[in-house]
Amino acid sequence: MTLLDVESVRVFLAVAEFQSFTRAAETLGTTQGAISVKLKRLEDRLGKRLIERTPRQVRLSAPGEIFLEPAREFLAAHERAVASLSIPRCRFRLGIANHVMGPEIPALLARLRSLDPCLLVEIVLDESRSLLDGFETGTLDAIIIRSDEDRRGGEILGPESFAWYASRQFEHVPGEPLKVAATRPGCTIWDAAERLLNQQSLSWQEVFTGGTAAVAAALSAALAVAPFARRLAPPDLIEVGTMLGLPPLPTLSLVLHSSLSDLKTRETLRAITTAFREHRRSASAFACPAS
Repeated sequence: MTLLDVESVRVFLAVAEFQSFTRAAETLGTTQGAISVKLKRLEDRLGKRLIERTPRQVRLSAPGEIFLEPAREFLAAHERAVASLSIPRCRFRLGIANHVMGPEIPALLARLRSLDPCLLVEIVLDESRSLLDGFETGTLDAIIIRSDEDRRGGEILGPESFAWYASRQFEHVPGEPLKVAATRPGCTIWDAAERLLNQQSLSWQEVFTGGTAAVAAALSAALAVAPFARRLAPPDLIEVGTMLGLPPLPTLSLVLHSSLSDLKTRETLRAITTAFREHRRSASAFACPAS
C-alpha cells in the first residue's frame, strides 16, 4: 500500500497552483531545496513524475493532471480530520417525560448521533413537572411532554391516542366490580377515565396503582384493565373497551418545547420531529387491527 505524506502533497499542490518552485517555497515558508526534496519523495512513492520542470517552465505532467483533483480531496479530508478535534463539543440537553418514552427513542438517538458527531446529547427521563421546572430554569434545552401537562405552545409531534387494555388472560366476572389499574397521582388520562366510568355508572374497583411501566406490568400479569397509550401498549395486551362496554378515551398530543433558536439547535430539533413522525408512519403501516 502506498502511503502519502501530507506535506509532500501540500508541496505538489502549491507548485501546481503557482507553476513556480520559488513562489511555492515562499507561500509554504520553506526553501526551494526543501520543496524539491518533498516533491521527489512524493513522486518516488507514486512511481510517477508529477511535475515537468525546465529552465523556462514548470507544468504538470500527464500523471500530475490526473493526480491533481484527488490530491486536493486528500488534503481537504486531512484538514477536516484535524479540525474536528479542535471544534468544541456542543451539549444538547433533552428531557423526555417517563410516560412519553417509547419505541421512537432508539431511532431518535441514532438520528441525533448521525447528525453531528460533535454534538453531546444528554437525555433526562423524569416526571413532567420536573422537566417543566428544568426547562423554565434553563437546565434543559428542550423537553417532550404531553399536551395536558402544559398550556403553552410548542411543536406538535403527533397525536397520543388511548384505549382500554388488558391481557388476553384477564377475566372479568359479570356482576362483580371491574378490576382497574390506575396511574396516579395527577394523571390527566386516568382522571378522565375515572370521570367517564362514573358517568356511565359502571361498577369498578381500583386494584393497582403505579407509573406507566408498572401499570403495563400489571396488565401483562392479567391483574386488571387500564387506560393506556396505544403507542406504548406491550404486544401481549389487547384492547378490551368495546368488549367490556367501557367509554372511549380522549386523544392528547405529544409536544416538543425548545428554548433555543440557533442553526445547530434547529437541525437537532428537526431530527427529533422527523424521528418521531417517521416511526409513527412506519408503525401505522404495519399496525394490526385491534382484537
